[in-house]
Amino acid sequence: MRGRGTLAQEKPPIFGMIQRHGLVVIRMLENVQQETIKPLIQATVAPGSQIYTDEYGIYNGLTCWGYEHKTVCHGSGEYARDEDGDGFYEIHVNTMEGFWSLLGIVN
Repeated sequence: MRGRGTLAQEKPPIFGMIQRHGLVVIRMLENVQQETIKPLIQATVAPGSQIYTDEYGIYNGLTCWGYEHKTVCHGSGEYARDEDGDGFYEIHVNTMEGFWSLLGIVN
């Protein structure tokens, strides 16, 4: 079956957040919906924090929830972006992607 897994399908989604050079939070979710991730994010991430994600629509509510939000567009081949021109590619989700690879978890 194509699409996102659910707990009911016995293929539960695993949601992860990582602070660069900091803590990791991973949770098994019932489903992949904004209503499911919002309370977890709000309980874990301070309001006003900068959050980097890919372009997946589930993250579209982050600014409304009080967070700074920037994305990379994997669908167009973008994996990191130097937004301020200083040579440092600060916009990316490679920290979390690297964590998943350490665990052997593939999207």
